[in-house]
Amino acid sequence: MYIGGIIMITYKNLYDNKNIEVIASKGGVKVLEYKRDLSVDTQSAINAYFASEMNVRKRQVLIELNGDAYTISAGAMQWTAGAVKMVADVKGIGDFFGKAISSKVTKESAIKPKYEGKGLLMLEPTYKHILLEDVSEWNGLVLDDGLFLACESKIKQKVVARTNLSSAMLGNEGLFNLCLEGNGIAVLESPVPRDELIEFDLQNDEVRIDGNYAIAWSKSLDFRVEKSSKSLMGSAVSGEGFVNVYRGTGKILMAPIV
Repeated sequence: MYIGGIIMITYKNLYDNKNIEVIASKGGVKVLEYKRDLSVDTQSAINAYFASEMNVRKRQVLIELNGDAYTISAGAMQWTAGAVKMVADVKGIGDFFGKAISSKVTKESAIKPKYEGKGLLMLEPTYKHILLEDVSEWNGLVLDDGLFLACESKIKQKVVARTNLSSAMLGNEGLFNLCLEGNGIAVLESPVPRDELIEFDLQNDEVRIDGNYAIAWSKSLDFRVEKSSKSLMGSAVSGEGFVNVYRGTGKILMAPIV
């Protein structure tokens, strides 16, 4: 790594590790995947082998900071290298109390640490799948609970409420969600890989989903919970009582299986 034209740190067995593959990258963010779990013994070797064959592998997010900043989920940092410092992403007492209230309704941590400077930031390993999303393409990216892992600090985080109370009560969902707005990269933890996610791009249309399979959607969409049919007989015949309905113009990421 170069800082001011001087080599300060060199990295061995990181970028050149044959057991690590970069499976996705966007901007200064790289998703590292371990092909095999080499830290096994005779008791766990069989389980580790079949886990790897079924794509159950450890993944890590490596963020290369070059004078910019990233806000991450509390406790997600594993290590940093270089001129990287951590600061609380709070702009004052009012901001602190606002984020504390937001954490209660969205189940996200109240205060998320912000890392800035020049160097590397490595996040804790996970078996979940990592999604890298360009927030500017979403017109407000609304996240299901537990998806947020990190984002560029210039992205605005806010809490949005569902369109109506029935969306929370009948859809078996919370009333509030975390929404990311602005330009920058968001890092999400998904229960399924990107290759399995179905992406809907709506242009003044609607999508109906039976169940809580949508993991992210555009803020511009009107989300409601409605009967599957306008008539009671129709709902009875279809076997579906209520469905989640997304109307308008925007995008949806849906997991076909959870």
